[in-house]
Amino acid sequence: MQIVIPLYDRFTALDAVGPYEVLSRVPGATVTFAGVEAREYTTDTGMLTIRADAALADVPSPEVIVVPGGPGSVEAAEDEALIAWIRNAHETTEWTTSVCTGAELLGAAGLLDGLDATTYWADMDMLARYGATATERRVVEQGKIVTAAGVSSGIDMALTLVARMTHEEVAKAVQLGIEYDPEPPFDSGSTRTASPETIALVRATIAARDEAAA
Repeated sequence: MQIVIPLYDRFTALDAVGPYEVLSRVPGATVTFAGVEAREYTTDTGMLTIRADAALADVPSPEVIVVPGGPGSVEAAEDEALIAWIRNAHETTEWTTSVCTGAELLGAAGLLDGLDATTYWADMDMLARYGATATERRVVEQGKIVTAAGVSSGIDMALTLVARMTHEEVAKAVQLGIEYDPEPPFDSGSTRTASPETIALVRATIAARDEAAA
């Protein structure tokens, strides 16, 4: 089974690496980082790069697509080559998935119209532009399209995907293999539990980042 994670500049590292860590452990699966060009792509922090070893043109028909999100997703959604690849590959995929604002790329490819979907909590309004209904569920399955909420939820989505691709016991074994048993020190990982002050701080950080990138 060929799994492709398409990269673009200013993607969020964990959006791609979290699912990679899970899916690379599926027996018989190969996971390939690809891009419009085979080169290094810089993450949103600017301090880490990941190399796409293949050009998208070299992997036209993967069984699974995992589209990461990140601040660069806005520009990536306007990259005609990337969006055309997602649209064309989706015609033959078994699963087409996104993490965080990677949903914007699925939307730009016309794949979310009329579906329930999720994305990063601060970008939920974006989904309506593509005809999708936003939901706060961490993982949303709509046929062969699966969207995940922000960043760390890509691990949950990938484990869900492993269960669908193989068997629940395989997914459980992968979860144990990576010892994914989160016990966060704070109950602040959702807008339902975070304080208004924490939410305001994150929104201010996002606004400052976007202003600096403009």
